[in-house]
Amino acid sequence: VQLQASGGGLVQAGGSLRLSCAASGRTFSSVYMGWFRQAPGKEREFVAGGSTIFADSVKGRFTISRDNAKNTVYLQMNSLKPEDTAVYYCAATPYGSNWANPAVYGYWGLGTQVTVSS
Repeated sequence: VQLQASGGGLVQAGGSLRLSCAASGRTFSSVYMGWFRQAPGKEREFVAGGSTIFADSVKGRFTISRDNAKNTVYLQMNSLKPEDTAVYYCAATPYGSNWANPAVYGYWGLGTQVTVSS
C-alpha cells in the first residue's frame, strides 16, 4: 500500500483543518488506517485509528472518516491548539487492534506539516 497524506498548513488556534490520506496498491478496504504525529524534538505519537479510537489529547476535537470508493481516509481536526503543531502521518495496518502501537503499521505515508499559531 502506498500512502500520501495532504491537507496540512498553517492555521490559527481554534481553527480547523482536514487531512487526507490517499492509498493505492493493495485493496484499501482490507486495511485499517491510523494517524500519528511527531512534533520537533518529540517522539512520534498516536493520534487516531480505525474510526473511533483517539488519543486523549485530541478526543472530542478530531474525527476520522474514510471513503473506500476514493481509497481515502480523512482526519478532521477542529478547535486546533498550538500543541497540535506537528508533522502528521497516516499509516495502514492489516490488524484492527493495538492502534496506538506504531509497530503494527506496515505502511506509512510521507507526513504533512500542521502548524497552529497562537
